[in-house]
Amino acid sequence: MAEPKQEVKRLFIKVTRDSLPQVKDKYPFIYLERGRLEIDDASVKWIDSTGNVVRLPIATLNCLLLGPGTSITHEAVKVTAAANCGICWVGEDSLLFYAAGQTPSSDTRNLRHQIELSADPIKSVEIARKMFMRRFPSADLEGKALAEMMGMEGYRVRQIYEEKAQEYGVGWQGRKFVQGKFELSDMTNQILTSCNAALYGILSSVVHSLGYSPHIGFIHSGSPLPFVYDLADLYKERLCIDLAFSLTLQMGGRYNKYKVANAFKDRVIEMDLLQTIAKDIEAILGEKRARRPRK
Repeated sequence: MAEPKQEVKRLFIKVTRDSLPQVKDKYPFIYLERGRLEIDDASVKWIDSTGNVVRLPIATLNCLLLGPGTSITHEAVKVTAAANCGICWVGEDSLLFYAAGQTPSSDTRNLRHQIELSADPIKSVEIARKMFMRRFPSADLEGKALAEMMGMEGYRVRQIYEEKAQEYGVGWQGRKFVQGKFELSDMTNQILTSCNAALYGILSSVVHSLGYSPHIGFIHSGSPLPFVYDLADLYKERLCIDLAFSLTLQMGGRYNKYKVANAFKDRVIEMDLLQTIAKDIEAILGEKRARRPRK
């Protein structure tokens, strides 16, 4: 029997003429779903599923996030590219990230800055130290090597798992996940895997929209999205770990993706995550480009 679909809060408001950014500003992204992008009189026109038409000030946007049910004409891609606006294809509310299209003439200032920091061994460790300081605000990390700080982080995360298991009365045998065999994990691990994936989707979209690369990290390496994983560790304790343990007993032994998605979105909204990510990246890398995203 199919699970009844629960009402789910949304992270993004519907795009209307009033919600669009002003011409004087450059916004990181707007999210669109269930509609069509096409060209009308050389401008990009968004037609949503109810027939509403909104002309997008494409030159004021860094990136379009195209969610489920969207289609885009070849000519709209051409005009969007000419305006230096990137495109990302994402799942609902950007909780999954599929692909990105970057324009050949896009602004690479932030990307160059990120590469310069990553390529310098001293500056790279300093960036990593800034990230660890947010998790160890009272610790003296000066002079510690990256491997030492990663060891501290591993211990801290294992402690959090144990504390949350006790707080919520959940049996915990450790973090276990088998790629492609989601159902073989216990309930807490299933929720953790889902929440982590959703967080990676949001971070990938924001990182792309701000003109950085998800492939150039400062802590993680040898993985597909090291910068995304670097950033994700700033938010996982509250957004993923606490949520997973708090939901485990409520699930009654049966994984409910709608319940998990609804609870995850509630926390994203509560944490003001979209705004927070953009501010944190600026503070950590020391670069400022587009204005904060508008939800």
